[in-house]
Amino acid sequence: MNILVAPGEVSQSLNIEYLTPAVYQFDPLRDRRWTALVEGHLGSSVFHTVNWLKALQAVYRYEPVAITTCPPEAILTNGFVFCRIRSWLTGRRLVSLPFSDHCEPLIDDQDELDAMLQYLKQSQKRWKSQYIEIRPVSYRPSSQSGLQETLIYPFHRLDLRRSAQELFHGFHKDCVQRKIRRAEREGLKYEAGNSEVLLQKFYKLLVATRRRQCLPPQPLAWFRGLITAFGNDLTIRVASKGDLPVASILTLRHKKSVVYKYGGSIASLNKFGGMAFLFWKTIQEAKDEGLEELDMGRSNADNAGLVAFKEHWRAVGTTLSYWRYPPRPPAPGRAWRKHLLRHFAQVAPDFALEAVGALLYRHIG
Repeated sequence: MNILVAPGEVSQSLNIEYLTPAVYQFDPLRDRRWTALVEGHLGSSVFHTVNWLKALQAVYRYEPVAITTCPPEAILTNGFVFCRIRSWLTGRRLVSLPFSDHCEPLIDDQDELDAMLQYLKQSQKRWKSQYIEIRPVSYRPSSQSGLQETLIYPFHRLDLRRSAQELFHGFHKDCVQRKIRRAEREGLKYEAGNSEVLLQKFYKLLVATRRRQCLPPQPLAWFRGLITAFGNDLTIRVASKGDLPVASILTLRHKKSVVYKYGGSIASLNKFGGMAFLFWKTIQEAKDEGLEELDMGRSNADNAGLVAFKEHWRAVGTTLSYWRYPPRPPAPGRAWRKHLLRHFAQVAPDFALEAVGALLYRHIG
């Protein structure tokens, strides 16, 4: 079936399936209406973009799917994107979206969300999915939806529309301002881009940080996939003391926002202020480009240090709630697995830790 993308413009055949009288399914990677909706909707984020979806598909083999209440011949005014995950290890599920801090339904009212969630619940058995998980920023499923709040994360965003001087003076004097000045006194070298050389520096620091957190690192292929998908909208920033990289962050850009997604550092060298230095560089460059927001992402509620770090920049904190249907049942016996993973992360060599990450991540999205 041919889909009308805009008045007078027809897309390629997309094999759209009528799912219910009011809900339609389409491929967001092929239907150009999706990109138009993402670019125009105020609730969209970098995680809605075709670039992010392409990386999820290419690296982890997830299947992006979107649904809407708009007929195939109409311009999209709403949409809800998710991925079908098929894993021999962890089963099948529908997630909106895996490895994404948040993914707001692009809707105009609660009724549209309720209709889409009702369709997903009806289709769960046909798709042989164990559960549905959504990660909205502001919308909450209605009580009739049957979805249950299962996880809550602190979430921070920094408004960049003030002057650089006003922003700087608002930062915590000891924990941010002094660290930035210390980095400048130490003469930390700054590099930015998305080359393979910078990726290798970033990844080595990421592996060290994940080890401290007793977790395997994301596979290197994931970051190469992001670079391929985003191009110059992805930036790796590295701070070095002499020739030694001490801190690095990876950011993504979407519309008027820059999104902090990954970072790593050498803990014993944090005294040089490398991480604060990189965030300040990110803020300065974002302002030079006319960006208006730094999305600092979610934090685990038990990671008090990371939450405090973000609050020291005077970022505004809210909460993200993840919702699931059917509700997550109790999972007895997980404690021993966490203990085993923590012990392995502490003693395993880097190559083994990286191999575990490469094996596991596509099963846990």
